[in-house]
Amino acid sequence: MNILLRSAKIISALNKDLHLKKRDILIKNGVVEQIAAKINAPRTTKIVDLKNLHVSLGWFDSSVCFGEPGYEERETIMNGLSTAAKSGFTDVVLNPNTYPVVDSSSDIVFLKNASRGNATNLYPLGTLTVGAQGEDLAELYDMGNAGAVGYYDFKSPITNSNLLKIALQYVQNFDGLVYSQPIDKKIMGKGIVNEGTVSTRLGLKGIPALAEELQIVRDLFILEYTGGKLHIPTISTSNSVRLIANAKKKGLDVSCSVAMHNLYFTDEVLEEFDTAYKVMPPLRTKKDINALRRGLSEGIIDFVTTDHIPLNIELKRVEFDNATYGTIGLESAFGLLNQIFDIDKT
Repeated sequence: MNILLRSAKIISALNKDLHLKKRDILIKNGVVEQIAAKINAPRTTKIVDLKNLHVSLGWFDSSVCFGEPGYEERETIMNGLSTAAKSGFTDVVLNPNTYPVVDSSSDIVFLKNASRGNATNLYPLGTLTVGAQGEDLAELYDMGNAGAVGYYDFKSPITNSNLLKIALQYVQNFDGLVYSQPIDKKIMGKGIVNEGTVSTRLGLKGIPALAEELQIVRDLFILEYTGGKLHIPTISTSNSVRLIANAKKKGLDVSCSVAMHNLYFTDEVLEEFDTAYKVMPPLRTKKDINALRRGLSEGIIDFVTTDHIPLNIELKRVEFDNATYGTIGLESAFGLLNQIFDIDKT
């Protein structure tokens, strides 16, 4: 099937000759055949001529959750990839928080097979430890051979410093990537939202920024000692940006991401106790948001992620204290990001 896109504005900062230019785009059998100011296509070609039509390279999301296996009622792999494709994402990294968790090579093979034939490519993560329990390393090498792109005990910190040290040393043998959730559970305590004036006013237990930053300091010290590659997912505080910037200046191989909601919403939205805004890490202050946006613009933060987590309604339509952390984000990501930055940067 041939498709002709009429007068589409191309968003491609990597190609200065085409960036922000309006061009006709001819697609033959799913492949871009021609880009020109005016294209005369055969009569059998499907013409797409829409007002304000934009075209860009496909987007990459470094953190999504689907329910399969174990929680298919939340979202199956097929449904999740379909949503991702319709939202503009051609590549997504899938977290291992299924039931059972993804901690073996056979689990990785299942996910790779289940995702075949879709417009969006799926890259699975395996857990760092067996059962994501934080005690013994999972079969990292075998999972890597099967197609795992990294190792992550989803949203659970590596409390055992020696385990993180050993993991970073071990994965260097096969160029593996270790994820470490930036939260100190002891400092976090029973907190559920950002510690500050809003949490005090609402009577909700707060999570200090220190809980995130202390964990990052520890992880970076270990990384400096061991070498290897470390990814710190979904940072949320201004000091976290500073810490990672300093680590990169030292030459450490560290990357990080920020969740779209942490880049857009402050903790002020919690005034209505809407559990859709109960996320981990928690929504922070305007000062933190400004630092995160600056860090993204300066290349300190490597990825914006949707941190897409579909949940059953009964896990959210409860008292705020009892609600599960997480929110969906694939479909709204571009719209929110486009409100923060202009179309060029987005």
